[in-house]
Amino acid sequence: MAVSPDAQLFADYVVELTQGIGPVRGKRMFGGVGLFLEDLMFGLIAGNTLYLKADDENRPDFIARDLQPFTYQKQGKDFSLSYYQAPEEALEELELMTQWASAAYGAALRAARNKAGKSKAPRNSKQVKSKQGNSKQVNSKRSESKQVKSKQGKS
Repeated sequence: MAVSPDAQLFADYVVELTQGIGPVRGKRMFGGVGLFLEDLMFGLIAGNTLYLKADDENRPDFIARDLQPFTYQKQGKDFSLSYYQAPEEALEELELMTQWASAAYGAALRAARNKAGKSKAPRNSKQVKSKQGNSKQVNSKRSESKQVKSKQGKS
């Protein structure tokens, strides 16, 4: 689905407004625009509405202002993401937008850190390189067992 000309103008405006936190770029996705800084998505634009990344640390700020989460429907079910509508006044004031965007980027950083921590290899695994030079995780007990068997077979 394409972004309408009005929505693209709004997206361009928001990207420019959020430059106070760094080189923010907009990327078209799913009929909207994602806001990225250092390859982390911290905001999304759907139509003419900006939503910012929220987590346990900054979500209370959105809720205190009665700002709504981003929701969508899929197969008749409602889903919400951890993005909340940005306050209108932040869209009109550079300093305020910088504060809100910075907090949203902080939430994106924390989410990335948490995700990276969860994807660590199991305790019994180690990093090995294949003959092609590619790295992969293997279960170290299984690997050690194979090495012992191959050494026994060679004697």
